[in-house]
Amino acid sequence: MDLSRRGFLQAAALTAAASGLTVACGGGSGSTGGKNGKNLTLWYWGGALSDKVVAEAKTHFSGQVKLTAASIGGDFKQKLTTTLAAGASVPDITGIKGEDMASFLPNAARFLDLNDLGFKKIASQYLDWKTKLAQTEDGKQIGFPIDIGPTALFYRADLFDKAGLPTDPDKVAARAGTWEEYFALGTELRKKVPGTYLVNNISSVFTIAVGQGTQRFIDKDNHFIGDQDHIRTAWETAIRPYTLGLDAKINDNTWNAAVGKTLTTELGAAWHALDIEQAAPKTKGKWRVCATPGGPANQGGSYLALPRQCRNPEEAFKIISWILSPENDARGFSDAAIFPAAPAAYAMPAMTGGDPFFGGQKVIDVFGPAAKAIPSSYEAPADAAVMAPYFTELTSIEAKGKKPEAAWQDAVSQAKQIARRQGVN
Repeated sequence: MDLSRRGFLQAAALTAAASGLTVACGGGSGSTGGKNGKNLTLWYWGGALSDKVVAEAKTHFSGQVKLTAASIGGDFKQKLTTTLAAGASVPDITGIKGEDMASFLPNAARFLDLNDLGFKKIASQYLDWKTKLAQTEDGKQIGFPIDIGPTALFYRADLFDKAGLPTDPDKVAARAGTWEEYFALGTELRKKVPGTYLVNNISSVFTIAVGQGTQRFIDKDNHFIGDQDHIRTAWETAIRPYTLGLDAKINDNTWNAAVGKTLTTELGAAWHALDIEQAAPKTKGKWRVCATPGGPANQGGSYLALPRQCRNPEEAFKIISWILSPENDARGFSDAAIFPAAPAAYAMPAMTGGDPFFGGQKVIDVFGPAAKAIPSSYEAPADAAVMAPYFTELTSIEAKGKKPEAAWQDAVSQAKQIARRQGVN
């Protein structure tokens, strides 16, 4: 399985489904907490925040507190979970990955309610659907939104031109407005540019197709719904490029080579632009971006939270509010392709310029509207674990030639078993 940022959802799902031993992570604040602490610690992972903004935060607040930031490697969720359970060396401020937030909400008592510290006054600055994903049923706000992952269709304009197809983003979006139109476009591309493929793997299609809906695998009443029509439709959508011969079947580390040669399009979130640029620097200027077939979805995006042991909640909240202000959010996009959860940032110079890698296109014109139109859906604590078998079975279709219907039946059966073990009805 590809474990770059492109594969984070699949990896997160498989990790959630697995079990294993963890070890505690050192560093951070003491377990007893206490107010008015002058030393605060921040845990995050590489790429979660702009390192430049974090460094400036240390200076900006140096008159009030000493902020020590640590970029934690390895399995961040496991290290944070173990540390919170132990109650020792707990950071004052911590990141929480978006795909992990649902699993932390049942243990909301381990975190402070940000509404008590002033989040309610500034909540309107952030996308409502993103904010709600970090709320408990009784309205406690556990996470302060860092970023989101609005999706788009990345495509090779030079290969489209070679095939005699439109290259302008608006015209391509019109030709690929639905999934079926997108697959028809891929069929035409493959005929005119032999040896190329439309999608890297069918799991990437499934992830986005699920995210385009308002329901996932478990409903708000804790019932398994992963066998219902909305998931079946997403499954059938994912199978289409496989049956049409448009699937590159990349589920290993060969993506870097393929993205610069045989892949005509890529489905992914805003941060995926950096993956493409790093993997295929020689294709600079040849890529463009347009709206996702079938509508926008979200992939990724994280939060900052304050554990209940936080030694100075008021100052800690001031720090995260400053780091995640719209102005600094825009800088985060420039520094590390961290797409802001604050729409005001979308009109700032740091985000409105043309991107040379995408032929000077102003990509915010695609990602901004997508971010605001992402549907709101309920994500249960067990959602990632229950989703894992679908990815496994989709890979079995590609790697082993398993019949799609048999794979569907096995995915549903395994998902139900996992759901029952997780306490889902």
